[in-house]
Amino acid sequence: MFLHRRNRTLRRTESIRQIVRETVLTPADFMAPVFVVEGKGEKHEIPSMPGYYRYSLDLLVQEVKELYSVGVRAINPYVKCDDDLKDNIGTEAWNPNGLMQRTIKEIKNAIPQMIIMSDVALDPYSIYGHDGIIKDGHIDNDQTVDALTKMSLSHAEAGVDFVAPSDMMDGRVAAFRKAFEENNYNHVGIMSYAAKYASCFYGPFRDALDSAPVDLQNIPKDKKTYQMDPANRREAIKETLDDIEEGADMVMVKPAMAYLDILREVRNVVDVPVCAYQVSGEYAMIQAAAQNGWLDGERSMMESLLCIKRAGADLISTYFAKEASKILNG
Repeated sequence: MFLHRRNRTLRRTESIRQIVRETVLTPADFMAPVFVVEGKGEKHEIPSMPGYYRYSLDLLVQEVKELYSVGVRAINPYVKCDDDLKDNIGTEAWNPNGLMQRTIKEIKNAIPQMIIMSDVALDPYSIYGHDGIIKDGHIDNDQTVDALTKMSLSHAEAGVDFVAPSDMMDGRVAAFRKAFEENNYNHVGIMSYAAKYASCFYGPFRDALDSAPVDLQNIPKDKKTYQMDPANRREAIKETLDDIEEGADMVMVKPAMAYLDILREVRNVVDVPVCAYQVSGEYAMIQAAAQNGWLDGERSMMESLLCIKRAGADLISTYFAKEASKILNG
């Protein structure tokens, strides 16, 4: 048998595989979502996310220091709002002394080099668990954008590096950019959740923040009127290009693992950094399979992250950020 080319030559040893490897992961590829609660000395494991915790701010600062020490350079904080502070408008979302605003300030004071990309959506603050304001049984887009703009300005005032709107309201990126320019916050970036799908993989996250939509008469329990239909591909490109035109510095595809085709499509058509969110359900599936001995947890974790980067992600928001970084550091 005579072959002009033997492709297996480049796979023969680990050293050969390393020098021809097309995709390489580093800790700087990861952004770590973190969950914040009121109190002191509080650390509670999230039942549907084994190995992941809600922290009070004092302990979160220590956790962020550890993340930075292993090479993670960005965090995405989410707050668990007390029920008595929730309303339909989300008023607590732009409280200058609110938990998110204090979190931004504390982390910036303690670890100024850590990049903070703060979540901007009303669901943690809403009595209905929705990302927008309910009016006449539906989400009022424009009133919600006004509220989100106030929220973004409060984050900018607290010292955030990027705001990360996850709400999927129309026009919010342009509104944020205009507000930042008018209020001398032109250094604050916008990392837009540009293609966020109405996915079933968010369930554990909503457990973490107690922010699942409620089942009330005339109010939709799902988020399908504003998050994207999982059946659609072209729409993701349109949404992403719209956000970039409005002033987004970075864009996100969410979820990641079940939407790698969308991630690649977006990467092919934009020239801004692209982030992908390996969401709570994707994390929980790997953890559950590993705990049951059905998968090698470490290998499946690392392979999933590698594949997300290979598909086109410049940054991966993942609950595996710290664990994966420790492995990469050897």
